[in-house]
Parts: sequence; structure tokens; C-alpha cells
Amino acid sequence: MLTRVVLICATLVALVFGLIGPAGAAGDSGDPYKLSAGDRIRVTVYGEPDLSGEFDVSDQGYVGFPLIGQIVVQGLTPTAVEKILIDKLGKDYLVNPRVNVQVVNYRPLYIIGEVKTPGQYPYISGLRMVNAIALAGGYTPRARKSPLYVKHADDATGTEHEVSEDTVVLPGDVIRVAERFF
Repeated sequence: MLTRVVLICATLVALVFGLIGPAGAAGDSGDPYKLSAGDRIRVTVYGEPDLSGEFDVSDQGYVGFPLIGQIVVQGLTPTAVEKILIDKLGKDYLVNPRVNVQVVNYRPLYIIGEVKTPGQYPYISGLRMVNAIALAGGYTPRARKSPLYVKHADDATGTEHEVSEDTVVLPGDVIRVAERFF
């Protein structure tokens, strides 16, 4: 019983101080970030500065890595890429390699439609639709502010979804602000 009370209190403290987010929070899909074209990653191989560096994910989803060559990272998490690099480096080149992969730059987002400056913008973690529209100079006088529409880059169907201003933006999203008719 005491253990359960302590666990509940620790969870509440973590929620209050923002250490963890509430379940089902807007934009919290529970899925870890998956790499795609336009991302830039930093690979650190500890003790091997010649193998470490920053790499762009190509439009085909590949990264060219020293000694190993091209590896497919499209649709993989940074942790999965770490495991691939550890396996490949440990097999032929290093003894017990330690590898870390971080996303340095996320793929950009795109804002189109009734905003003052439509175009491509850098992704910022935690960005909401209303903030993205502010990056694009705000709404035009002809804009319909609700609903907004978004196509997610990782949605293979290319379906456009209706969202609110409070929805979290993901890397590669295409946000469309529709025109009002009155």
C-alpha cells in the first residue's frame, strides 16, 4: 500500500514539474520520432572522432557513413539507427562500439493558403498550429481560422486532416489555411 502511494505521489510531482506529459496530450502519439528525407543527424562513435559527424538523410532515405557506406534510415528511429551502426561497426571494425544518434535538424514544415507569407519553415519542437501560422505572418483577412488542415509527412495515404489551432505540429507537416467565403 505504501509503495502504491509513493508511486502515485512521484507521478503527480513529475506531472506538475513537467518531467512527463499527461497521457493523450495533443500531438503525443506515443510513437518515437522516425527519420525521413530532410533530417540531419549527429552520429557520435565514442573514442572514434573520424567516424563521428553530422549526416543528412538523402531523398531516398539513406545516410552515407564512413567504413560502412550507405545505410537505410528512412522510417527508423534514432535508437534503431544506433543499433544498426553498433552491429555493423562491431562486426568488422571496432570492439564493443558505443554509438549515439541524435536528430540535429528536423525536416521543415510547410504552410500554404491564407497566410501572409506561405512557404517552408524550420521545425521547432513543441510548435502548435497557431504558432506556425504566426511564423508565416499570421492570417490574411480572407482566412478561415477554423478548422485548419494538415497533411502529415509520415502518412502514406496523404490524407488531409482537420485540426485546431492548439494541435501540435510535426516535422514535415503541410499546414493549409482555407479561404472563407464571406
